[in-house]
Amino acid sequence: MGNAVSTLQDIPLTLNDGTGTTFGDAFGGRVVLVVNVASRCGFTPQYAGLEELYTTYREQGLMVLGVPCNQFKEQEPGTDAEIGQFCQATYGVTFPLARKADVNGPDAHPLYRELTAYPTGEVQDVAWNFEKFLVGRDGQVLGRFRSAVEPLSNELVDAVRAAL
Repeated sequence: MGNAVSTLQDIPLTLNDGTGTTFGDAFGGRVVLVVNVASRCGFTPQYAGLEELYTTYREQGLMVLGVPCNQFKEQEPGTDAEIGQFCQATYGVTFPLARKADVNGPDAHPLYRELTAYPTGEVQDVAWNFEKFLVGRDGQVLGRFRSAVEPLSNELVDAVRAAL
């Protein structure tokens, strides 16, 4: 599976504002923390930590990509425009958001099909909102962090710093 993950670079991606790109065109050469996000979740306050992580390390090459998802108890019911507005107004989010997408099941976004196959090669479903995947500059998945791992936890910050 190791080599297959490099296909992350070619995966089509539509951003929250409708801009079409690929993962590689948008983030190639950077370390990316991909997080499935939701506005009405107990973990929603992690937006603040994600933004702080992003602003602290972006000049060193870190990007955060929020992927809104409504698959977990419908905790992200809004439209892409509403989600973007909520994130900016409530948490001052400046990192990019993708268009709302499924992360599990037959309609899972291709990005999540690749991410969730790390490291075994077999898809292991995302368990809940705010699960985090750390992707290296070369497009390889470096780590997976469950929802309860805070963005500013030593575990995650150390992994980000090592990747940078």
